[in-house]
Order: sequence, then structure tokens, then C-alpha cells
Amino acid sequence: MEEILVKHTTKLRVRYSETDQMGVVYYGNYAQYFEVARVEFLRELGFVYKELEDEGVIMPVVHFSTNYKYPARYDDELSVQTKIEAIPTSKITFLYEVYNQDKIKICDATVILVFLNKSTFRPQRTPEHLIKLLRGKSK
Repeated sequence: MEEILVKHTTKLRVRYSETDQMGVVYYGNYAQYFEVARVEFLRELGFVYKELEDEGVIMPVVHFSTNYKYPARYDDELSVQTKIEAIPTSKITFLYEVYNQDKIKICDATVILVFLNKSTFRPQRTPEHLIKLLRGKSK
């Protein structure tokens, strides 16, 4: 597996509706934070997820794990750092670290998606134009 390092930071503000009765971000909301960060990361790279779907490729999540370290609270500004450390084959692994405005690490996560043919739901190789963008960005 060819190693690279491509990373991006997305800023998000915690909304009141994202907190639970204890006043902290409800754990299920992190999946949405990671999705927003992933889409923005790919968009900055020059890879538009919608265009991929229009080409008949979908990317479902097949693995999701998060290690929570510190609570995020209403109105915190979160920095979601997204990294890809290897050229994907038929799966792509995104690594996340979330920090608050005080640079305290909130959590880290790993999310793996697989490239599937939209009509057959069979795995396929990573689109070549994404690989080129990743290689170009990592230099």
C-alpha cells in the first residue's frame, strides 16, 4: 500500500440541538461532523462526491470507530482534522481528530468507506482521478 499524507481541517460550531441532557454533544452527531469534514476535504482536493455518484459509484461506510476523550459543548468551535495516509484500492480510510477552540482533543476516529458500483453493489477499484488528486496533493 502506497503511503501518502493528505490532510484538511474543517471548522464547525456546536449547535444547541446537537447536545444531550448532560449539555454535551450527543455521540451520534459525530458521524455527521465526520461526513461534513470528509465531503469538504474531498471538495478542496477537487473531487466532488456528487459527480462520483453521477458516474455510478457510491461509497457506503463499512467501518466506524470513535474514541471519545473530552466533551464538546454548545457553542464550542470544533476543528475536525481529516487525513488520508494511504492510496486507496477499493476502500478508503479517513482518520479524524477533533479539537475544541482551546486545542483540547475531543476525540479521534477511523471511518472506512468502500467504492461500489451503484447498480450492482459490487466493490470496484478507486476511481483513477481520485488517486491522481491524492498523489498530487501529497507532494
